[in-house]
Amino acid sequence: MASAENKETASPMARMVAEMARTLRVQRGWTQEQQGKEIGYSAAAISAMETCAQPASDAMLVELQRVHGNGTRIFETARQYMRMERLPEQFKDYALLEEAALSLQLFATNVIHGLFQTEAYARALIGGGYPPLPDERVEELVQLRMARAALFDRDPLPMIEIIIDESVLRRVIGSEEIMREQLLHLVECARRRNVTLLVLPLDAGKYGEYAGARGEMNMVETPDHEHLVYLEVQDESLLISAPAKVSVYAQRYAKIRSQALGPRESLDLIMRLAGVTE
Repeated sequence: MASAENKETASPMARMVAEMARTLRVQRGWTQEQQGKEIGYSAAAISAMETCAQPASDAMLVELQRVHGNGTRIFETARQYMRMERLPEQFKDYALLEEAALSLQLFATNVIHGLFQTEAYARALIGGGYPPLPDERVEELVQLRMARAALFDRDPLPMIEIIIDESVLRRVIGSEEIMREQLLHLVECARRRNVTLLVLPLDAGKYGEYAGARGEMNMVETPDHEHLVYLEVQDESLLISAPAKVSVYAQRYAKIRSQALGPRESLDLIMRLAGVTE
């Protein structure tokens, strides 16, 4: 909802987008109503965007790019930075790394990793969190999470490996139907040629060794071939770059992988939990 408060708190990027859109509109000699007709919004929505009472949504930026891009990526680039501004503070640095990563090695221990979540699963998870969030913020975070899936098809393709603790697959989030849809989505993801999905079984520690006891982790290889580790717990985050520390996490991850089921066994387990037989 547009408000005077938004005008005062709008981010620098939102203000820049508003000024660019207004300038390009005026250059074409369009009224706000004409601009709205061109991109599928009301004159009131255009006015709210240009005054920052309601900063441009992701969908509006797509339309502004279509109409005013003129061979540039001006509004597409703005989309990227506007999305980053809307992310939770502790996640912003990692989001940029994930988007550009050459490879990711992920270990999920509590819930499905955000990169692999369905929209319904994400909505149930975010909407059911604490402290409760306003419905508008829940929806915004859900859409931001869904946008991350573009990584799967990015050029060049990143190599992504994820190890999921079996307990995550058995923990129902939202409803049985939502969870089944989520499991089937994991099956689809696992069949991508740039994705390897492994399951760490519940009995992984039965013989005295359990490498996953210290929780989830995200290991990132950057375009400069730098290796980093990102950890997040209780809305706090830590980005680790010291080579000696990263090496320890890499060794721990390798041990977790050695205790996981293979790709085929993992896929079979997920399909059984989803009630699918081949």
